[in-house]
Amino acid sequence: MSRREAEERVLAALPGWVNAISQLNRLIAERMGVTASDLDCLHVLNQQGPATAAELARRVGLTPGSVSRMIDRLDAAGCIKRTNDPRDRRRVLIEPTSDGLARIAAYYDGLTARAHDDLAVFRKEELDALLQFVERSQDSALDELSRLRHDQHAR
Repeated sequence: MSRREAEERVLAALPGWVNAISQLNRLIAERMGVTASDLDCLHVLNQQGPATAAELARRVGLTPGSVSRMIDRLDAAGCIKRTNDPRDRRRVLIEPTSDGLARIAAYYDGLTARAHDDLAVFRKEELDALLQFVERSQDSALDELSRLRHDQHAR
């Protein structure tokens, strides 16, 4: 198999993988009483730290109104809490609760264990290459997202 054919096989496999993860995320969100985009929000908060509603809207690419409703759903599900910003008491920060993160993590325990099994067949150098691909692909996707958001004529 040529390098180009190998690249094409990898690229052809990605949509199925993304679809499977998307379905899993939707099922977990449904069981938690939130939406899949709410889970994305929790992931962002967990990775990037507390944020105001406006900051959160920018981080997840939603309108302020959508984020407001998202915050209400996540609060009702016990997944976030609102706290005063210690540097500016007028600002309210949204942060994930430890209980909410633990509940989500419990749903992903099976996938995490399977992923460790899946990765066990790779040598350290191969894992480094996989990580490099994932990180570069994420950067490329974010760059393309930005380009499309700013290109008024893109279809």
